[in-house]
Amino acid sequence: MAEADYSVDVRTLDEFSPRELYAMLKMRTDVFVVEQKCPYPELDGADPDTLHLRLLSGGELLASARIGKPLETGDPAVIGRVVVSPDHRGKRLGDAVMREAVATCEQLFSDHPIALSAQSHLQRFYATFGFVAVSEEYLEDDIPHVDMERRLTAAAG
Repeated sequence: MAEADYSVDVRTLDEFSPRELYAMLKMRTDVFVVEQKCPYPELDGADPDTLHLRLLSGGELLASARIGKPLETGDPAVIGRVVVSPDHRGKRLGDAVMREAVATCEQLFSDHPIALSAQSHLQRFYATFGFVAVSEEYLEDDIPHVDMERRLTAAAG
């Protein structure tokens, strides 16, 4: 899938139609809970206070990510819930959604680093976007994770 084959949409939770919200939450649940066999609270209370980035093609949801706004000076913006629809894997949409999420954070929160909690097996993937590990590996919902950060110096380069 070429980059021109999708559009980027960034909005708050309150700006979704019920059907758009359903599609995004269903995709996240299908991947993070069902596919990864990880029963955890996907609806964690953070969605109302974050931005939601979606890649769309003709109204069809291809991928999404959640962007947490920095709370205070020096706090990072936080990228999370990065997911590609199982129906659209193998099209480099993981690269596309991360590229768009980083660009959105840089545009909206240019004076803040960007952080994420990566599943450990994806650490090398996130490193290609300038993220470096800033924690030891830990278990989150029985899945190995590592905290990563894209510092301002990496963003400016």
